[in-house]
Amino acid sequence: MSELKHVNIYMEATPNPSSMKFVADQLLLKNGSVEYLTQEEAVNCPLAVQLLKFTGVKSVFITSNFISVNKAEDIEWMEIQSIIREFIRSYLVSGDPIFTSEELLVQVGDSIKKENTSNDNVDPVSSSPEIEKKIIDLLEEFVRPAVEKDGGAIEFGHFKDGVVTLDLKGACSGCPSSVVTLKNGIENLLTLHLPEVRSVVARDA
Repeated sequence: MSELKHVNIYMEATPNPSSMKFVADQLLLKNGSVEYLTQEEAVNCPLAVQLLKFTGVKSVFITSNFISVNKAEDIEWMEIQSIIREFIRSYLVSGDPIFTSEELLVQVGDSIKKENTSNDNVDPVSSSPEIEKKIIDLLEEFVRPAVEKDGGAIEFGHFKDGVVTLDLKGACSGCPSSVVTLKNGIENLLTLHLPEVRSVVARDA
């Protein structure tokens, strides 16, 4: 008889009142992050598909060792948080795969990035690979650790005409304090280190 796997899940509130962080004592995603807004988007993530079936769940964000769940405004966390926590724990205990294909995960992420880039119609003359790399490095070093602690992710979108466009995911998406974070935190950081940067904005959903 095989011994049951032990998994611990604890919850953390985030600066976004509509987002809750469910932290596991094991690695869920080795590299990067993924966010699903619909069951169709979660074709390679059975766990996210099931979570999106819960009443009031709007999106599921997965990275490292935690899952951020965003809820609708017309439902309270006390109504769903315990059952979501227990569902995630039970799912991980079962040993069922979180992702059906790591390769598909990468392909989906790459295709989304390519689509976003093509839709942005970024003028290569007004963009600089060197500056973009510096922006990404600054985000990785100073922004990512703090944002992940709050249950979200802020990723580089593009740089054009002095404006840095970022993608907000997880708890950062729709968070009332995100604008303050962008302007008072990230914008100050980037303009201080890179005179080419004039402002920082969030990509429209």
